[in-house]
Amino acid sequence: MSDGAHEFLPLSVPVVRGNEWAYTEDCLNTGWLSGAGAYVTRFEDAVRALTGARFAVATTTGTAALHVALSIAGVGAGDAVIVPTATFIASANAVHYTGAQPILVGCDEHLGLDADALEAYLDSIDTGGELVDDVTGLRVKAIMPVHIFGDPCDMVRVLEIAERFGLAVIEDATESLGSYYTQGPLAGRYTGTLGMAGAFSFNGNKLITTGGGGMIVTDDEEFAKRARYLVGQAKDDPVRYVHGTVGFNYALTNVSAAIGVAQMEQIESFIETKRRNRARYTEGLADVPGITVMQAPEGTFSNSWFFTLLVDADEFGMDREALMQALSEAKIQSRPLWLPVHMNAPYAGCRVVSPERAVWFWERILNVPCSSDLTEADVDRVVSTIRSLARG
Repeated sequence: MSDGAHEFLPLSVPVVRGNEWAYTEDCLNTGWLSGAGAYVTRFEDAVRALTGARFAVATTTGTAALHVALSIAGVGAGDAVIVPTATFIASANAVHYTGAQPILVGCDEHLGLDADALEAYLDSIDTGGELVDDVTGLRVKAIMPVHIFGDPCDMVRVLEIAERFGLAVIEDATESLGSYYTQGPLAGRYTGTLGMAGAFSFNGNKLITTGGGGMIVTDDEEFAKRARYLVGQAKDDPVRYVHGTVGFNYALTNVSAAIGVAQMEQIESFIETKRRNRARYTEGLADVPGITVMQAPEGTFSNSWFFTLLVDADEFGMDREALMQALSEAKIQSRPLWLPVHMNAPYAGCRVVSPERAVWFWERILNVPCSSDLTEADVDRVVSTIRSLARG
């Protein structure tokens, strides 16, 4: 990516080096620019082929995909959805858009939804009838696990718990396109395809991008039909503009999908580069006191979207904030973990379950450059800078 030690090294930027220009020009030449066209179908087919999902419906954003999926799952006013507090706020926002509220649960050692805390919470409110939160009075309708930074979370436990309590599972797989399980009962299954539906994001910093965009995947044909109906403004008669319900302007444009098709043609090389560089960071920082490169859970294949460091201030000699500032001065961009959702003003009044580990991670995590064209020299520059800052 960079040509010299003094150039700015960004955290994560799009890589455009394939057929993006050619496919976009084709859209312009044919006049098919908006929410219909051959590239939308091709893009959906490419995601289906990769993940093994039976159906895919392209949307404007990953948040829109989650909103629609939750709506089809029957989530609405008076309901609650279990969401990790260690996630980007969009996960909780999608729940809020339906009229429901999130119940925010802590994370495990890999930042995934804490299955033990989840099960203990549901046991505590289970009276043999509807699951009603004993503090808010809301009906618990669904679980939204999130595959943080591309690392698959413990879906075996989540699915078992969901089945036991009769809850829908909508996967927030927005960061994990191409990640899957290699061992156990889910071996060979891709994130996003394990619950009632899953959602991917193609924002500018994601593994592949359409500038902005999302995708709903599901194996349920009726669910897919309903999703396509809703994202296109719920048209019962598209000629006379008759609408049977309130729909959404969430259909991905053909020109955006054209970029997505070109990006999907390169996804294997993007993932290979990401995984190689994660391993290089791990090796280069292995003997630095107070710095740990977080790894994907055993039995999973991660797309390694982001590279996450844990900073122990006592051992390293400076805390996460000081390291972030020092890297910035070296023209290297880095970023902490999102502020836990329950600590953000819009969700300060929500029910929170076992958030302590999420807060602990928030205080210590720093994400370092991870673009899909990051070179070995780029990684080595970050590594050498961090090593130079370590307590001597």
